[in-house]
Amino acid sequence: MAQDGFWRKFANSVKSGCVSRELRSAGLLSRRATAGVAEAGYSNAPGYTKTGIRKSKTGRWRAAALITLNLFMIAHIIQWRVMGKTVSPIEPSETMHTLQKGFVNAGFIFFTLAILATLILGRFVCGWGCHILALQDLCGWLLKKIGLHPKPFRSRLLVYVPLIGALYMFVWPTAYRMFHNPENAPLIPEFTNHLVTTNFWQTFPSVAVAIPFLFICGFVTVYFLGQKGFCTYACPYGGFFGLADKFSPGKIRVTPACNQCGHCTATCTSNVLVHAEVKQYGMVVDPGCMKCMDCVSVCPNDALYFGFGKPTILVPKSNAIRKSYSLTWPEEIVGALVFPGSFLAVRGVYALVPFLMALGCATVTTFLTLKLWRYLRAKELSFYRFNLKSSGKIRKAGWAFAALACAWIGLNAHCGWVRYHEFLGNRAFQKIKLPDELALAQANPARWLSPADRENILRGKEHYQAASNVGLFVNSEALPKLAWFEYLLGDAKQSVQTLGDAAAHQSGEAKALSLYYRGAILNRLGRYEEAQASLGEALAERDDLILARQEKGESLWQLGRREEAISVWTDAVERNARLVLVNNELAGAKRL
Repeated sequence: MAQDGFWRKFANSVKSGCVSRELRSAGLLSRRATAGVAEAGYSNAPGYTKTGIRKSKTGRWRAAALITLNLFMIAHIIQWRVMGKTVSPIEPSETMHTLQKGFVNAGFIFFTLAILATLILGRFVCGWGCHILALQDLCGWLLKKIGLHPKPFRSRLLVYVPLIGALYMFVWPTAYRMFHNPENAPLIPEFTNHLVTTNFWQTFPSVAVAIPFLFICGFVTVYFLGQKGFCTYACPYGGFFGLADKFSPGKIRVTPACNQCGHCTATCTSNVLVHAEVKQYGMVVDPGCMKCMDCVSVCPNDALYFGFGKPTILVPKSNAIRKSYSLTWPEEIVGALVFPGSFLAVRGVYALVPFLMALGCATVTTFLTLKLWRYLRAKELSFYRFNLKSSGKIRKAGWAFAALACAWIGLNAHCGWVRYHEFLGNRAFQKIKLPDELALAQANPARWLSPADRENILRGKEHYQAASNVGLFVNSEALPKLAWFEYLLGDAKQSVQTLGDAAAHQSGEAKALSLYYRGAILNRLGRYEEAQASLGEALAERDDLILARQEKGESLWQLGRREEAISVWTDAVERNARLVLVNNELAGAKRL
């Protein structure tokens, strides 16, 4: 789509050595600028090179900075694995835990300092200190090595996604507490020190999820949306950085030596119309500028520099440059509808897809949906150097593209169907009013269910089973809930099996809880040997799970291993003396 807009016209103008009347009337290029770019070529147009444009001296420095950043990240993980504790993740998303729970961590401090730095210097942190941007730059470099030049996808509406994402992550939790906070609970949580952690990976997805996450956000988005596609249309941190950049006095500025050659725009990997903006405003005002400094380095007249002065917020809106976009307004509206739908379809599906990955997937789905729509309607269509349709005839590349697009969109729709059932199953689970303690205290908990609870549980079970039947992966968070439904409905044996399946796909606290409930239900079934084994595994995962000690003592007692049972109960009471049931069991055991 991008090649059908401004950039295709720009490339064609360069190729022919002239500029269309439309582009000249838009004030984006002068005759002198066109001549300069025509001589040099344009880096984002297929088949053009940077011949005549001097190489950026800052490119290697920035690459070195980003490589060093990634090496420090690897060293951070290794140090944690070796020593068992380390500084908490230096990741902006950790700020959510500060705002919601009062955990002051390294991520919160870093994000705060980064925003303050952006208010002064502009988006230097994005350009020189982001590991996702490093992956995007690597992808762009690799694509150019094989002759593919990523083209920018330009949308009027989707560009607001990062800011909306930032508000959801960092503002919405506090706003929600203002209206739904328990009585007498503080609006701002009490702050506690969490600068050091023993569970570094707790808030991150598993490695099996992290790899496709980085591939989609760092590579796939660049291939379809252009250089820094994830930054432009998905990164929630960029939403705040872009807003802060508008108030920053630090900008790329210009001297009278500029002759509008266009080398700066040709080199910019942030898809900024540098030559047009410095001509119009005397500086770069696009919040997408990440201060990579390539434009400054390649300027043949050394006319560009980084300096301080008037911020973007003070630039009159009446002087705005008229831009060309990749989408028509009807397509913009369709895209604005497709994006949230595709995002909700994949966010949290199988309890695997994290927020940022869902944003990246949604941007790609939106692009492919709109591109496929044009593919079906247009007589001529290309993508990169590949001709998809010519004179209404579908070419081989066109068939390949259609297959890829349909597969991606189909997978997204499939995820949406699974997520729909998971969501309704989760909602049914949250509505259960029968306490766990009361349910486990009964030989047959089904007799204690109210008609409303029974109906709710039956529906929830149907939804979880529907999601499981068509799902491509196991939802390790849904399985324990399904098992609880089964137990409450009187099918304890099936519940035990489901909890075992859940534990096989879990780790840490989640696995410990599944094994605990499995052991507790086995005790109710009189299968004490299996129960004490399951409870022992639960305690191996989480030694502080006191209720598992209580249940393990029960199974040992029933097996006639009374000394062991008393020892386990004694340990439980020493860890938590307020456990009434354990105290009673221990007192009764000692009297025998």
